[in-house]
Amino acid sequence: MEAPPFSSSSSQLLALRSSSTYSRLFLRSNLRKIHLNCKSSRNFSVRASSNGDSVVTLLDYGAGNVRSVRNAIRYLGFDIKDVQTPEDILNANRLIFPGVGAFAAAMDVLNEKGMAEALCTYIESDRPFLGICLGLQLLFESSEENGPVNGLGLIPGVVQRFDSSNDFRVPHIGWNALQIRKDSEILDDVGAHHVYFVHSYRAIPSDENKDWVSSTCNYGDNFIASVRKGNVHAVQFHPEKSGDVGLSVLRRFLQPKSTGTKKPTEGKALKLAKRVIACLDVRTNDKGDLVVTKGDQYDVREHTKENEVRNLGKPVELAGRYYKDGADEVTFLNITGFRDFPLGDMPMLQVLRYTSENVFVPLTVGGGIRDFTDANGRHYSSLEVASEYFRSGADKISIGSDAVYAAEDYLRTGVKTGKSSLEQISKVYGNQAVVVSIDPRRVYVKHPNDVEFKTVRVTNSGPNGEEFAWYQCTVSILCFFFTQVSGGREGRPIGAYELAKAVEELGAGEILLNCIDCDGQGNGFDIDLIKSISDAVSIPVIASSGAGAAEHFSEVFTKTKASAALAAGIFHRKEVPIQSVKEHLLKEGIEVRI
Repeated sequence: MEAPPFSSSSSQLLALRSSSTYSRLFLRSNLRKIHLNCKSSRNFSVRASSNGDSVVTLLDYGAGNVRSVRNAIRYLGFDIKDVQTPEDILNANRLIFPGVGAFAAAMDVLNEKGMAEALCTYIESDRPFLGICLGLQLLFESSEENGPVNGLGLIPGVVQRFDSSNDFRVPHIGWNALQIRKDSEILDDVGAHHVYFVHSYRAIPSDENKDWVSSTCNYGDNFIASVRKGNVHAVQFHPEKSGDVGLSVLRRFLQPKSTGTKKPTEGKALKLAKRVIACLDVRTNDKGDLVVTKGDQYDVREHTKENEVRNLGKPVELAGRYYKDGADEVTFLNITGFRDFPLGDMPMLQVLRYTSENVFVPLTVGGGIRDFTDANGRHYSSLEVASEYFRSGADKISIGSDAVYAAEDYLRTGVKTGKSSLEQISKVYGNQAVVVSIDPRRVYVKHPNDVEFKTVRVTNSGPNGEEFAWYQCTVSILCFFFTQVSGGREGRPIGAYELAKAVEELGAGEILLNCIDCDGQGNGFDIDLIKSISDAVSIPVIASSGAGAAEHFSEVFTKTKASAALAAGIFHRKEVPIQSVKEHLLKEGIEVRI
């Protein structure tokens, strides 16, 4: 495990918040107090470090996936010095602050560690600075996220939640276009290209902060996508997750006077793009090797005498190939996982670490993320488990069975306990970091009143002429026989519609919507199911299961409100290349990243 500089575990962020009541109340008592303190009580002096030009100082406060930023910096040929003390900030030649997670938790850590005032001093001294995502938001006066909560107060304005009332999905997840307002230097190579955003809160441009704003982005309204004043830069998007375009942003910050930087190909970005996601179902085969497999209605074994696990390649190699082919995200679903001991799943953690070294688009991982107790009686929270995956390179965590159980409890009691994995992780890392994977099967009924769950009128009638169906959610079950593991799905007394609504309330930021009936069939996505769920929730929905042709992607995007579409087998077997899907979507007038 790569330990964060300030904290032995990201779960300590939550504990820190609850144990620093005085500090929090002090911060919230006056929205400008930190700003005034930063200007009036300077106990620090800024002095350049003696480190060479190849060293980048990184402020990692211990939450979320900062490994990708580290990998991008190293990929560009620079070394990293971690901030351990406030003096390390003041001595930096160049400082990057990749803020990840929730605003209040981050500010609590910065104040507890004495970093807030040092940051103000450094930035106001016009030293080279790059803030990323939350690293931009924290520069503002305050945020409404779990607040109001004071920020550093360097830029006028309040960070507010996106308005979802106009049918815009919140969180804002995906590849969107920038409108560059002034010379920003680091955005010179971006042009009309998409960059990757994942956030629920944003700052709005105003007369008070107009001197800072270097670019905006439109998502329901215009929000601040980047700021620049002198040597100080900050971006709301993630350059380390924006492919070659994002690497050019980092390169221009790290080498502002460099010439001959590689410009990305011409782009035509106008708005939020639909995402095409490559999914890798990962499990160990009977020899103990980690392989990418693909199921036929969740059966991953070949129908041969040997009955071996279907092997379609090595996870790291395939992920790298899909990145080069233009995948907008890569999802790993660990379908056997170390369910009895998730933190013992070193092979999957290594896959994430190696993949993130050369794959600069978002990575999602799912499988066995929950509370558990090991053989020695040591209890691990789902937050600790998720933290290890984040630190290993994951940007988002996918929760399946555990989310079903949490939703059932919530619907039965009407009480949010805050103890479920879904609630714990979203509270610290933000709901944009939590995906819920729903795995339903179709159950036909003659009349909607025949069941207590939400039904849909199906496009194709059932085997007995039924015109309606509900979608029963399932959870994974594993059976251990000596050295082999077999699995299956258990039906639960909850429908996909009810589950989707419940997990949105509990803190999910995105839904990965599968369909057992369509899985591996290649006949297209279950449009009836996807339309029902994407109409019901205000968070992004990823369509999954059934893609067999490029036309299936345009169909799901035109007939439903899905924000992304995911496929596995057709990409693994090279039946339909990712670029062919995107070229088809462009011809159909659907915005995609190229």
